[in-house]
Parts: sequence; structure tokens; C-alpha cells
Amino acid sequence: MKKLDRRVFLKKGGLATLTGGSALVFGCSAQEKGESPAVHSQKKFAWRIVTTWSPHFPVLGEGVDRFAEWIGEISQGRLSIQVYGANELVPAFESFEAVRQGVAQMGHGASYYWAGKVPAGQFFSSVPFGMNSQQMNAWISGGDGLKLWQELYAPFGLLPFPAGNTGMQMGGWFNKKIDSIGDIRGLKMRIPGLGSKVINQAGGTGLATPGAEIYTNLERGVIDATEWIGPYHDYLKGFHKIAKYYYYPGWHEPGTVLELIVNKAAFEGLPADLQAIVRTAAARLNGQILAEFDAKNGEYLAKLIHEHKVKLEKFPDDMLKAFKKFSGEVIADLVKTDADAARVYESYSAFRRKIAGWEDVTTHAYNAALKI
Repeated sequence: MKKLDRRVFLKKGGLATLTGGSALVFGCSAQEKGESPAVHSQKKFAWRIVTTWSPHFPVLGEGVDRFAEWIGEISQGRLSIQVYGANELVPAFESFEAVRQGVAQMGHGASYYWAGKVPAGQFFSSVPFGMNSQQMNAWISGGDGLKLWQELYAPFGLLPFPAGNTGMQMGGWFNKKIDSIGDIRGLKMRIPGLGSKVINQAGGTGLATPGAEIYTNLERGVIDATEWIGPYHDYLKGFHKIAKYYYYPGWHEPGTVLELIVNKAAFEGLPADLQAIVRTAAARLNGQILAEFDAKNGEYLAKLIHEHKVKLEKFPDDMLKAFKKFSGEVIADLVKTDADAARVYESYSAFRRKIAGWEDVTTHAYNAALKI
């Protein structure tokens, strides 16, 4: 069956529907006072969520599983959510379109995966040499980031929510040693988002492929290098068995925001209390995923180094300088050709400048003090 046909079929025959009627719940206190009894809707909603992650994938897929469980528990079964990992209902990178069309009511992934549809959305995932996870959360939730994000997705009938963060990532695994920016020429690397454009600018080829395909592609030489979050998932993937060089820092993704996207019409069809439950569960997931990554990456970096004798390699300073230069060029090209990107990046840059002074006298000063 063709993809379009399948979507139409799913949309017509498999959309989540109301699965129950309504009931009256009478408050004892109201009866005792002789007042009219309180009425609470007991309609039940059955929703679907599609993800870009393999089913039950550690931290990411598991996080979405828990998200669905939280909502079911807090709503006392009034809103149930069936989780579909990548390729169980739709391919990984078609999650955005599936939610837009109503094949599923929710999706979980990262906004740089839809760069072809919403170029400006990349600023809500990660920017090379950009803000870290703490700064991104501050901009989105404490600044005007979320408002701009919502405006950007409105034409697609979608509502975005921050729902996880990977924290600082690693620079990636390479099949050859990288000594200079010239070594990037001709290199094929799995890397998404703006980082992919930087690799292209440096003379290589950046490819955004789903996580499930990375190991095989690297083993067979389809790609020469890959990045994939950090030590915990790299260990589970077994990259240390097929690639020799493990580089840091992750200049391309200093604090990648993960997103929950919700079909706006479906969301507005929920009672106010269920809407609040969805918002609250997304906020909980946002903190939970980052905490798990921070906890596990330290543990598994040690395993890679001490148990598997992986030798970490730092990108040479002149390479990082070149990557930073190319990053500036990539961003300049994007904001020049996309009005939405220009508007979002103006806010992003202004917020980063504003928070920089605070970071200098806190985080940066503290890190420097640790080395004294």
C-alpha cells in the first residue's frame, strides 16, 4: 500500500474517537448543602502518539511510554494514549505530517527533523555553538521562545511543547582520525539539523538518517562517521566495536530540545482539565529525560574508557574555529532566505546576549574555579 493511501486509510478508519459516553458525578458536599450537584464530563478519549524513536528505545522511547502512562493515571483513564515507535504506524520522519493530518493526535521527536517543512523550527532544537540545555529551557519557558514556536507551527494546525532535552552531546564516531578541517572533505557523516549544513559547508556530506539505521550504515561504509547523542546510547548501539575514534565536544548540539507536537483541533476538543494534564505531563517529561541523560552519560562514558579502552579525541582548536565560522555562514544563509527564521533567530540571539553576562559570573566562573 502506498504511503498516501495508508495515511488516508488510517485517517478515515483509525482515528482516535470518543470511546465512552458521559456520566454525572455528584459531589457529596453539594448534596449536603442542598445545592445543585456538580457535573463532570466522563467522556473517554483514545489518542495515538507517534515518535521518531524505535519502540521503547532507552530514555527517549521509554520516556514517551511513561508520558502516556502518566496521562492515563492522572486522568483516571479518561485520556488513554497508544504509543507507536518509528515505523510501527508511520516512518520515523513522517511523524510531523502524521500529526498534522490527524493520523495521530501527538508526536514526539526533534524539530530539526522537519527542517524541510519548517526551516525556522531548527532553532527550537539545537544550534551549532548555540545555547545549552539550561539556556534553551530559559528562552523557551522564561522568554518568548514558546510563543514564537507556537506561532511558527500554527499554520500546520499543531501545538508544540518542550518535552525533553539530550543535554550536551558528543562530537561523534569516526572511522579515520580527524586532524584538520581538510579531513572533512569527502567525508559522509550522519548528522541532522544545522550541523549537517556545517559539514556540507566544510566539504563533506551531512546525512539525517533515523537512529535505527546508523549502525548498519557505519559498519557497511555507507557513512564514514556518525553522531548519536552521547555515551549511553553510543554504548548501547555498539559504535565502539566498529569505529575507532570518539570525538568531543558536540559543537553541533550543545543542548538539544525534544518536542511534543499535538494536533491543535484534537487538543481543543479536550476538556480543560485534560488539556492541563497534557501540559503538565509534557513539562514533567522535559525534566525527566534531561536528568536521565545526565545520569547515564557519565556512567557510560566511564565504561567506554575503562572497560573498552576507548580513547577520547578532542577536535583540534583550529577545527572548532572553522566549524564555528561555517556555522555562522549557515545561519546567515538561513535567516536571509526565510523570514520566519530571521524573526526567530533575532529573539534567540537577543536572549543569548542577555543571559551571557549571568553565565560568565556563574557557570563559566565556577567551571574555571574547579580547575584551580
